[in-house]
Amino acid sequence: MNPDALTAGSLESHLRARRDGGRKLLMPYVTGGVTPDWTDHLRAFAEAGADAIEVGLPFSDPTVDGATIQEASDVALARGATVRSILTELAAMSEAAGGSGPGIPLVASTYYNLVLHDGPREFCAALRDAGISGLIVPDLPLEESGELEAAAAAVDVDLVLLASPATPPARLEEIARRARGFVYAVSLMGTTGERATLADTAASLAARIKARTDLPVLLGFGISTPEQARQATTDADGIIVGAGVMRQVLDGAGPNDISAYLAAMRHAIDQE
Repeated sequence: MNPDALTAGSLESHLRARRDGGRKLLMPYVTGGVTPDWTDHLRAFAEAGADAIEVGLPFSDPTVDGATIQEASDVALARGATVRSILTELAAMSEAAGGSGPGIPLVASTYYNLVLHDGPREFCAALRDAGISGLIVPDLPLEESGELEAAAAAVDVDLVLLASPATPPARLEEIARRARGFVYAVSLMGTTGERATLADTAASLAARIKARTDLPVLLGFGISTPEQARQATTDADGIIVGAGVMRQVLDGAGPNDISAYLAAMRHAIDQE
């Protein structure tokens, strides 16, 4: 293992350090297994200035995801992608890179059915063994997340919690207290996907969360252009870019093409 390699549990400290150094955070998303060379995108994301990467573990009924990421999940599943195959490919990439993977933290995102399939402890241990530092499970109610929260903490995987414009103050306080890694601010009520403008609710939501926690606050859902990225980071600590990336991947864009797209996002938020 490379002594300088990122290890599981490093997500929150990594994001905090970059944010506290005055940097706005960029987290692109890719669906694991969507193309034969999908892990090459991880390296391209890092080279373009990403601070962490969200890796989607595809599920057959992705209720929170919009049409683009649903399509990407269908493509990955049709290719035979499974949680195990994706984690095996990540581990192989990390080993080939001397233990450092893409050199920035990886955050898995998926649905709770896949967690239950293995059991929370086994699932989180498998993430850690693949070099993953964080986990997002958007369909898991806060009231039912205690077992997964404990399992993730036991192996130093940060369980990221989500807040939306409809989250009431008391619940937002609890999310702020229990989240690890960062808080995922869902900019609007709806599914993921590209949109013409940033939701009006985005700024106020980011401000509400930041008033309750010192965790990094990353804004997602509907951010797909450099102008939207710049606008989002006026109030949030960073952005998550999913459908904007995956639409290009599904249309045949290679890692270099996506790297150029993300570099434009990076430039926009650096100018904020």
